[in-house]
This record gives sequence, structure tokens and C-alpha cells, in this order.
Amino acid sequence: MSKGIVTDYDKICIFCGRPKECEHHLLFGNGIRNLAEQDGLKVPSCNQCHNMGSVTGCIHNNPMAEKLSKMLGQAIFEAKLGDREEFRARYGKSYL
Repeated sequence: MSKGIVTDYDKICIFCGRPKECEHHLLFGNGIRNLAEQDGLKVPSCNQCHNMGSVTGCIHNNPMAEKLSKMLGQAIFEAKLGDREEFRARYGKSYL
């Protein structure tokens, strides 16, 4: 597993500050999770905030949070790894 490039605070949930239990890949679905893993586009999360919380209390049950996650993933990619055209070529579309 690669190290995430979004935050240096990799032992606490980026959403609530509780101890990390898993990682949330900012880009996911349609076979792109592995690319996000390779690029380090992931953040530390607790299970509740990731996918075990209430319908609106976790990222994977909240369509707006999922969209914002993908936008953040692209913004981090463009800031640290490449430009928008490189993102589109790698991930198949733009979220911004």
C-alpha cells in the first residue's frame, strides 16, 4: 500500500479526529480505486465516518460527500502530480 499524499496526519480520521481504522480512497468506483491507491489519493478514516455510520454520517452513504471526495482527489492530483489533462487521461473524466 502506498502512503497517502493528502495529509501528514495519517493516524487520525480526517473527518472527526478519532483514531484511524481504515482508509478512504478519494476516487473510487468504475475500477479507479487501484489508481487512487497508486497515486496516494486517500485519507485516514474511522469506520463510522467511512462506511458504517448513519446514512448521512458516512461518506459512502452520502452522494454529496462522494462527489466532494472525487473533486478533492482531482484537486490534490492537479496540485501534486499532474495537470487536468493528465488526470482525465488517467481517470477517464474530470470532476472539476
